[in-house]
Amino acid sequence: MEKKTKTKRKIVKTLAVIFFVVGLGLIASDPISHWLVSWNQRNALNGLTASKIAANKRKKGMFDFSKVGSMDPVKATKARIKNTANAIGAIAIPKVKLYLPIMLGLSDDSLSTGGGTMRADQKMGEGNYPLAGHYMTAKGILFSPLENTKIGQKVYLTDLKKVYVYKIYYKKVVDPTSVWLVDNTEKKIVTLITCADGGINRWAVRGNLIKVEKASHHNLEVFKLK
Repeated sequence: MEKKTKTKRKIVKTLAVIFFVVGLGLIASDPISHWLVSWNQRNALNGLTASKIAANKRKKGMFDFSKVGSMDPVKATKARIKNTANAIGAIAIPKVKLYLPIMLGLSDDSLSTGGGTMRADQKMGEGNYPLAGHYMTAKGILFSPLENTKIGQKVYLTDLKKVYVYKIYYKKVVDPTSVWLVDNTEKKIVTLITCADGGINRWAVRGNLIKVEKASHHNLEVFKLK
C-alpha cells in the first residue's frame, strides 16, 4: 500500500511539473509585453531593501506548478498595477547581462517580474536553489539571456545580507519532463530553467557554489540595484 502511495505521489508531481514547464513557454515578440516586463523587473530591483526581503520571505508563495501559464500583456499589466510580487533577492549573470529580482514562488505576478523560486523550502547557499523564468524574444528581458551562458561563467545571488557566487558547470537543452531539476540536492548548486527551441524544450543551467561573502556596497554593485 505504501509503495502504491509513493508511486501515485511521484506521478502527480511529474504531471504538475510537466504542466508548469509547458506553461513556461516562449513569449512572442510583443513590444507592449516587453516594455511592461522590463519596467516590472527594474522597479522591483530598484525597490529592493533588506527589510522588504525579510518581510516577503515570511509571506506565502504560490508553488502550484499546474496553475502556471504563458505570459501575455494582460498578466504583465496586472503585475504592474497590483504590485503584489514579492522580491526576496536578486540574481546577476554579468557576462550575459542578466539582472533580475528573485521572486517568491511562481505566481503570474512573480513570473512577470523576475525569476521565481520553485520550492517553498529552498534557501540560498543550501542544497539546490532552483529558479524559473519566462523566455522573451526581446534579448535581456527575464530569463532570455540564459541561452547565451557558457560553462565557467559566474552566477551571483543575494538576499542583501550575503552574496552567493556560483560557477556554471552544466548547460543543456532538456525535455519538459525533467522533474529532477527541481529536486533538492546535498550539493550546493543553483538551477536556472527557461524555454528553448521555441517552447518545445527547456534550457537548464546549473552552477556550483564557490564563494559566500557578506554583502557590502562593493560586491552588491554587480546586481545593478540602482
